[in-house]
Amino acid sequence: MLSRGVWRHRPFLIVVSSPSGAGKTSLCREVVRQDKNIVYSVSATTRHPRKGEVHGRHYFFWTEREFKARLARGGFLEHAIVYGHFYGTPKTPLLGQLRKGKDVLADLDIQGMRSCRKALPDSVAIFITTQSQKELMRRLHSRGTDSAREINRRQSELKSELAAIPEFDYIVVNDRLKDTARRILSIIRAERLRTYRLHPGRKAKRSIVNEVSVD
Repeated sequence: MLSRGVWRHRPFLIVVSSPSGAGKTSLCREVVRQDKNIVYSVSATTRHPRKGEVHGRHYFFWTEREFKARLARGGFLEHAIVYGHFYGTPKTPLLGQLRKGKDVLADLDIQGMRSCRKALPDSVAIFITTQSQKELMRRLHSRGTDSAREINRRQSELKSELAAIPEFDYIVVNDRLKDTARRILSIIRAERLRTYRLHPGRKAKRSIVNEVSVD
């Protein structure tokens, strides 16, 4: 990790996408738990909450009318209709966290990833998958939160989701939660060290000034 006050990285957005059932939401929360400089971007949706989901923690559950009103005011960084429901990333809280110096982790679908990369070109995109398609289907069925119709629809989307992998910067196989989270953190920490993200802090600026003065 860079010494505080010497070199600092410009905060950035990390977008994590995956087919349904690959476990990206649980992964995102584990990554945030392990690194306090990363915050989770809570998306908004018009779908009904699943069992155990909490408004403001898992999603902002808004009516279609409320969602469209916010959309008309330019309140989303990205939005899309997925499986018949509106989804979007509220702009103000995400940009606010970046301004505070926090890296932001967003759990988005393929459409959301594409929109965010247009809005924030220096964002990092990570695709999460499982060891096999069979394992992916097993996880999807075992969740017990989707109807048979919903599962079939999500399964039909799988081919196009896998075809989008080349658009991502990284691909990570989710086997064990904590191990996979550490791999994602390794990617994020390496991205923080990219030279184009770095700028000198106060100590580095004083050092540079002193060197110039001596010369």
